[in-house]
Amino acid sequence: MAAIASQTYTPAEETEIQKWVEAASQAASTPSVQAELNSLLATRTTVLGAKPSKADVVLYEALAPVVKGWSPEQRTGKEGLPNIVRLVDFVQNSPALFGLTVADADKVAIDAEEVLYVAPPVDAKAEKERLKKEKAAAAAAAGGADAAAPAAGEEKKLADRTKKEKKPAAAAEGEAAAAATGGAAAAAAEGFPTKKKEKKEKQARPPKAAPPPPAPPSPSLIDLRVGHILKAVKHPEADSLYVSTIAMGDAKGTTDTEEYEGQIVRTVCSGLNGLVPLEEMQGRKVVVVCNLKPVKMRGIKSAAMVLAASPRLKEGEEDHHGGPVELVNPPADAPAGAKVFFEGWKGDAEGQLNPKKKIWELFQPGFTTTDDLEVGFDAGVVKELGKEGLGKLVTESGGVCTVKSLKGATVR
Repeated sequence: MAAIASQTYTPAEETEIQKWVEAASQAASTPSVQAELNSLLATRTTVLGAKPSKADVVLYEALAPVVKGWSPEQRTGKEGLPNIVRLVDFVQNSPALFGLTVADADKVAIDAEEVLYVAPPVDAKAEKERLKKEKAAAAAAAGGADAAAPAAGEEKKLADRTKKEKKPAAAAEGEAAAAATGGAAAAAAEGFPTKKKEKKEKQARPPKAAPPPPAPPSPSLIDLRVGHILKAVKHPEADSLYVSTIAMGDAKGTTDTEEYEGQIVRTVCSGLNGLVPLEEMQGRKVVVVCNLKPVKMRGIKSAAMVLAASPRLKEGEEDHHGGPVELVNPPADAPAGAKVFFEGWKGDAEGQLNPKKKIWELFQPGFTTTDDLEVGFDAGVVKELGKEGLGKLVTESGGVCTVKSLKGATVR
């Protein structure tokens, strides 16, 4: 993310900046304006999404004294405004981006881990059981109504027994067929010739089509997307883990998702505590692997994985997980849920990778960074492909995913 001084803005962005510069004084005292800003920031790191602008600075100057006096409930409670709190914290701790230096004594004290209210996740199993019970109850009620109907029918039948009943057409046809069959049997017994059924010649079945050859393996089987971290906290039971709430473009009702701040999100555990500062995990874009099988990590289910780069180990060297580690950065304008793929390897991802097929383990060694700090896939590392060449990790619009400083690193 470049600093304000080096940014250029479109006419639409200039309009948005001006709108919030003018609304800043109202935002300090008007609940409806605060609610509108909080809603806007639910899917954005800054007022413009990812770009810093004058609007962020003016809003900070107007809102910082207000946020300073808010109670914990006003900040992150059920009716709180956590996204405004996040913007204030981001601006006051990012002097290089916003050109604003705030002395530590003047900063608003914000504890990123103090979150009073988190929207409860939907228990998919309990919801399924509830729907099943409702369906069974409805079926039982319908069955009771059907059972009562024959009784009324039986009553009518008893009342009409004095009348001659007409046989249904189907029954009459059945009796005629039986009579014909009986007549043929009697004729055969008397020695009269009867017609024999002609045997149909069996037609040869067409040979089964050969199954199509299996598709060659490809890194496109891995579902890579842009993710937007809305919140990250320390894992309560594991010192090395962060627990992040990430929007990654899932549809409502997708397995292992929940709703948070009006967005469909997944919970993701990452072994980044001690390697990446917690403040760098807040409100930022990352690249996530979305189709690994979910796993429980110290009691919390993790439904995706955040991609990060670390120095490649030399032969015989042990991995002590000591860092440095850098998160993979998608293009700044890429929205949450945008597909990410390696150039030359575009294709359909699997719904969920089968752990027994080791797809991730096959291709991950080829994930690397270049001297230009771009993330790519080195096909030559995966000997099963029989190919050479490096494909950059890009979005549909052609933007390249990068890292901050690690060259020739492994990405996982």
